[in-house]
Amino acid sequence: MQELLAIVTITTLAVISPGPDFAMVSRNSLLHSRRAGVLTALGIALGVWVHVGYTLLGVGLLIRESIQLYAALKLLGALYLIWLGVRMLRSRAHDAPAPDAPVARGDLAALRAGFLTNALNPKCTVFVVSLFLQVVGPDTPLAIKLGYGAFVSGAHLLWFALVALLFSQGAVRARLLRWRVAIDRAFGALLVGFGAVLAGSALRR
Repeated sequence: MQELLAIVTITTLAVISPGPDFAMVSRNSLLHSRRAGVLTALGIALGVWVHVGYTLLGVGLLIRESIQLYAALKLLGALYLIWLGVRMLRSRAHDAPAPDAPVARGDLAALRAGFLTNALNPKCTVFVVSLFLQVVGPDTPLAIKLGYGAFVSGAHLLWFALVALLFSQGAVRARLLRWRVAIDRAFGALLVGFGAVLAGSALRR
């Protein structure tokens, strides 16, 4: 029971803390649609399984013990965030979606954005690896560990789906869409900032 309580508490605090996942869901919900935001949240939840998977396979221990490998993964994730941010910073008025634009063709893009943002997020790497190596006991059955992974993934899906619903509310979205280019660039600057901090810490190792 103590193990489960620790998993629930630590996961809840980690999920609600601001980061690239929050920025991506907020941006897609606001500038595209509720559907795009929820699909981004689903992609994030699927990305969590990448971290859970390599941790359960023992690669997580290798990442934890190898400073060079962790730094390389951190730099890769940072470069992806910077690339995303630069794309948003270069947005122009005619590139931004209209409030009533169809988004069906962007479903895969929204899902992919959420998945890659989480799967390449070194903060999530540290969180999942630490959670399973320090909180979960070595004698815990694999089925229970998979259950914990499902909880972590589900918590991400629930929280970011709620964020998507909030940012896609009609009245809020209608007002903020007037500033959609500025908002896109603001989120772009935020992602570039996240990426720059991560890249700096990776190169200092």
